[in-house]
Amino acid sequence: MTDRVYDAIIVGGGPAGLAAALSLKENGIDDILILERDKELGGILNQCIHNGFGLHTFHEELTGPEYAQRYIDMTLEAGIPYQLNTMVMNIRPYEDRGCVWKEITAMSSEYGMQVLHARSVILSMGCREKPRGALNIPGYRPAGIYSAGTAQKFVNIDGYMPGREVVILGSGDIGLIMARRMTLEGAKVKLVAEIMPYSGGLKRNIVQCLDDFHIPLLLSHTVTKIFGEKRVEAVEIAKVDENLKPVPGTEEIVKCDTLLLSVGLIPENELSRNMGLDMSKATRGAVVDDSLQTSCPGVFACGNVLHVHDLVDNVSKEAVNAGKHAAAYIRAFSSQTPALKNAVDPDTPLMQKFAARNATRNGVNPNDVTKNPDGSMTYTLPCINCPAGCIVNVTVKDEEVVSVSGNTCERGETYARNEVTAPVRIVTSNVNVNGGDKAVVSVKTAEAIPKDKIFACVNAMRDLSVQAPVTIGDVIIPNVADTGTDLIATACVALSE
Repeated sequence: MTDRVYDAIIVGGGPAGLAAALSLKENGIDDILILERDKELGGILNQCIHNGFGLHTFHEELTGPEYAQRYIDMTLEAGIPYQLNTMVMNIRPYEDRGCVWKEITAMSSEYGMQVLHARSVILSMGCREKPRGALNIPGYRPAGIYSAGTAQKFVNIDGYMPGREVVILGSGDIGLIMARRMTLEGAKVKLVAEIMPYSGGLKRNIVQCLDDFHIPLLLSHTVTKIFGEKRVEAVEIAKVDENLKPVPGTEEIVKCDTLLLSVGLIPENELSRNMGLDMSKATRGAVVDDSLQTSCPGVFACGNVLHVHDLVDNVSKEAVNAGKHAAAYIRAFSSQTPALKNAVDPDTPLMQKFAARNATRNGVNPNDVTKNPDGSMTYTLPCINCPAGCIVNVTVKDEEVVSVSGNTCERGETYARNEVTAPVRIVTSNVNVNGGDKAVVSVKTAEAIPKDKIFACVNAMRDLSVQAPVTIGDVIIPNVADTGTDLIATACVALSE
């Protein structure tokens, strides 16, 4: 065992932890340590190879690995120390000379068992998927049942396909994104079933992940039975009533070899509960005050461990605030322990706000078309340029766009005009790597390509192998599928040792 005292220890090296560490550094705190249980920094973003990140933070659209790498580069440039492959086992507050210290017990493959001490701790452990057990689906437990996030790791990190005929239960963003990802990898996604009368995902993902590939979305439906003993052979789908109970007589058997579960995320808060923090029933995260401080003085929480965010940009923004307030706490630590402000009520009905948000953002049927008296056609569609999902009306007459309304930015108008005349998409995927420390590297088209060339682009990279090392921005295929744009790497792969 080793004993070491730090000003701040950050638990989790994902987007929240890295942003919090940089914020601490910018606010004059140098004695920082990041503890990350994975083999690399970046957290869940490393397997989120799709685009759509960074519009607010960096004012450009990035893939998950590209977004993470920017924070990793800034962390390395700032000289902030970190430990990988390190699991935090316990955090214990204790009082000494009128101040509340934090004792962190961590197990590391490099350093063994460590007992560390810190004036302040920032919790940024992220979130995890809800388990299948919470669903109570009858049937055996055969192979072929995965959470959507596990399947995402298999495909995007390990280069394995979990199945070929897929049903997805739950229409959260991960489920929608995996519907597209599995389709691009050659699987047949039979349908996405959602127990609620509205989708839990962003409009942009419904459009570009389901509508683009003609994948059915069955609202007010759920999986009621799983068939198969060694491997999934089929599932039973049924309609549900207003009480979310299956309606007898609506059952339908769908043959498949894979069931992906995308039934929600919950904050990863075992450490928080074990150390006795006050927890919110609404968010399932810790109760915090306006400074993001928990019920334990000097312990702050931010990112998805506090509450599940729709946007990683908001995770980073919140983490910056946590770092700023933690720095103020550390500066005051030597004189006296700051008094806690009034914490928020753990029973605040935040879920009502979440439900209202979902109802609003899924209230418009994509691609509604209205025929006007003058012979023109007005298309009503959600913009997919950013998660705001503005509902845009595009009026077309004689194959010319007459007007565009409802957009809140110029990019929205450009998207809407293209969508009704010549739709384009960014394509993200991965290719095999030889001689590298990873089996695959994530890639994307440098620019959006015509939507009807998506599969030609995917086919061009399907059996391709590149030689390590690979860095972000390397051209993998110039002028991929004769689209006029290059296929570029969005992650780094070093030479294997």
